[in-house]
Amino acid sequence: MRHSLLTSSRRVAQVSALAMLTALSACSKQEPATQTPPVAETQPVAEDALVASINGEWRSADDKSRDVYRHPKEALEFWGLAPGMTILEVQPGGGWWSDILAAYAKATGGQYYATAADLDNPELSEAARQGRKDFEARFAAKPDVYGTVQFVNFGPKSAPLPENTFDFALTARSFHGWMGNGLTDKYLKDLYGALKPGGILAIEQHRANPGEQDPKAPSGYVTEAYVIEQAQKAGFELVERSEINANAKDTKDHPFGVWTLPPTKRTRPYSEGADAHDPNFDRAKYDAIGESDRMTLKFRKPPTSTT
Repeated sequence: MRHSLLTSSRRVAQVSALAMLTALSACSKQEPATQTPPVAETQPVAEDALVASINGEWRSADDKSRDVYRHPKEALEFWGLAPGMTILEVQPGGGWWSDILAAYAKATGGQYYATAADLDNPELSEAARQGRKDFEARFAAKPDVYGTVQFVNFGPKSAPLPENTFDFALTARSFHGWMGNGLTDKYLKDLYGALKPGGILAIEQHRANPGEQDPKAPSGYVTEAYVIEQAQKAGFELVERSEINANAKDTKDHPFGVWTLPPTKRTRPYSEGADAHDPNFDRAKYDAIGESDRMTLKFRKPPTSTT
């Protein structure tokens, strides 16, 4: 009799446990489909957006051909670009990075800004004004790709950038130009003020061999030590450096500076005109080098900064 009661009790317990599991399973199935997935599952989405931005049909074939030298995916991942960031590109030039960054910001719910000719400067040339107008029109024509691109004045006499606004600022191959015009201190101060505390300053720059630095950087090459020193003097912290864009074949002793190499491919001194070309100049060894050896540096504004 006692054995029968124990057996009956076990059966009741088993039935109760089964009922509980069934109820839990039913509750699980009723959870809304919009439930937020674990963080680990959201990360590939950001990577997919970056890959899509790099492979986008809006990027020209010439720009894509340079990816082998500039490694956009690896560099942006190293610098810490992330979904939803407010991004500032400094002196975007022809827009090589812009096509990637603006599209990525649009795809991930972020915002993309670019510095542009300072329209408040009364000395600004008409050519510079037209250049900015043309650059703005390029992005306004494709809001489905780039979203709403915003532009901020930037130049020798420009007012400070919007304060504590940006999560990520990129300046690529422009440091030597700042040095040549005596603007390094101003521009780094502007960027320091514009970044949020903890914000990232990403720098890509033609890299000189270690040694004494010409303060005007006439060859376009700058020592890594000099860039780090100047950024730290402005208040930035060096987070990490990378060899992503290193090129051991670059001897850095070219007749027309870094501009002898692709993509500029100069064959005459710049003093003879921006388009001056010597048809007898042998480009073979310079084209074989490819693009310049470059430093890839990640800085940040200290998280506790109140500036």
